[in-house]
Amino acid sequence: MSSSTATPTYVPKTRVGKVTDYVDSRVGGSGIVKEFGRKIFPDHWTFMFGEVALYTFVILLISGTFLTFFYDPSMAETHYEGSYLPLRGVEMSVAYGSSLDISFDVRGGLFMRQIHHWAALLFVASVAVHMLRVFFTGAFRRPREFNWVVGCVLLILSLAAGFTGYSLPDDLLSGNGLRIIDGVMKAIPVVGTYLSFFLFGGEFPGTMIIGRLYVLHILLIPAVILLLIGIHLFMVVLHKHSQFPGPGRTNTNVVGYPVGPVYAAKAGGFFFIVFGVLAAIAAAFTINPIWNYGPYDPSPVSAGTQPDWYIGWVDGALRLMPGTIGDFDFEFMIPFPWGVNALSLNVLIPALVPAIIVFTLMFAWPWIEAWVTKDKREHHLLNRPRNAPTRTAVGVAGVVFYCVLWAAASSDLIATHFLVSLNDVTYWLRFLVFFGPVLAFMVARRIALALQRKDREIALHGRETGRIVRLPHGEFIEVHEPVDDYKRYKLVAFESPEVMVPAPDADGKVSLLDKAHGRLSRFFFEDRVAPVTPKELAASHGDHHDEVAGAKDRESIASH
Repeated sequence: MSSSTATPTYVPKTRVGKVTDYVDSRVGGSGIVKEFGRKIFPDHWTFMFGEVALYTFVILLISGTFLTFFYDPSMAETHYEGSYLPLRGVEMSVAYGSSLDISFDVRGGLFMRQIHHWAALLFVASVAVHMLRVFFTGAFRRPREFNWVVGCVLLILSLAAGFTGYSLPDDLLSGNGLRIIDGVMKAIPVVGTYLSFFLFGGEFPGTMIIGRLYVLHILLIPAVILLLIGIHLFMVVLHKHSQFPGPGRTNTNVVGYPVGPVYAAKAGGFFFIVFGVLAAIAAAFTINPIWNYGPYDPSPVSAGTQPDWYIGWVDGALRLMPGTIGDFDFEFMIPFPWGVNALSLNVLIPALVPAIIVFTLMFAWPWIEAWVTKDKREHHLLNRPRNAPTRTAVGVAGVVFYCVLWAAASSDLIATHFLVSLNDVTYWLRFLVFFGPVLAFMVARRIALALQRKDREIALHGRETGRIVRLPHGEFIEVHEPVDDYKRYKLVAFESPEVMVPAPDADGKVSLLDKAHGRLSRFFFEDRVAPVTPKELAASHGDHHDEVAGAKDRESIASH
């Protein structure tokens, strides 16, 4: 005789519970939600940049969906009959006319246009700052190299999404930007004119470019961005979140809050804060007033026109590139069997070379640093930027290089607003684009090393209290007070690799690759500040106790 006890089946009592149980029994989502809800995320303000990027992308999707209901991406000619009187009767494209209708005749249209544009600017900015945070803290190291590559691709796609959307109104400002793209394409020898003809649907400006950019902007680029965001978040969950060093934080754990309910509630509130701030900016500050620019006409080029900030560095490079240096001309005529083609290096070099250098270094950096350090370990603890001085200096040099080119995109406005010569502005910016990153590298590394020495001093001798006491023999000293354990941990818990000297092989020879590695290792780590050892810390800790106790005794005697 046997008996069995059946597990009672859960029966929800509410209507919502019944629907949820019905769906879960067929989809099995509760296990996924339960597993993801237990994931721990550290709480640090620098991690919010990635969240801002995600939230602004959601806002872009919402506002962009609204705009697609009213925008017509046609380059057919029409005459404007809308409510903006200064342009009434002017010949323009249907795309520009529908953009004006959204701005003046659709209820809430101008607000949605502006929140979309401001969100696009903030999206690119937050992606860029998030990438800088990852770079400066070393969050790209193993096992997150591929996630860094995904981030680099997302940055490029954010630039592409911004530029394609910027060009859709078909106004004079965006048309000038497309003219630059046309010029760069035509500078490519042999195939350049064919590429331009294909993209624009004929001789510039053609009849197809707005429709093609529209498909890229609302369909292809957002789809790839969504896919990469999903891959990025999947790898964040798979590898667990990186965290800054601190007591109790190791490479095998994560200290923070679970996704549900703490982190989810905070993230939801932060989303509405970002949405509210963007809405306030869009309601209060005008951006891209296309009605002031007028429809695109290939013949005029307005003075003082600049692209959005994230594309400005490419425009700045084009402005700084000289056509000739002395008797040397950067444009060559190359004979081919079918004719002569021009090779315009004065256009190709600034348009392509800076971007190729920057993005190639970005993509390759995790493997460059891993090869220099010979470090194959997994890293889940982040670096303080000062504790990786060479990496920090390289990042600062890249930022300065970008900022100089960005400033060059406004060289005409700098000249007119500050009443200086445009030629002088151009010459100074040409000097800075080469020597500015070098100076920035040197200064940033010196600052990082100085901060390391300051940290070492504080860890060994404590912080300055500002209290001056007089010793029995007449000497005046300032009392230093030992820092707390948490602060001390931050000051001493880091690694400082030493220079690796290339070793000869069995035949006593050093290969060229090993020599190159030795030079790079010396470049990275020749100037280093060794972390405080436990022995040094213990010795100085005892001295602090004696110093503080003696100072307190002397202060007590003096007060009586």
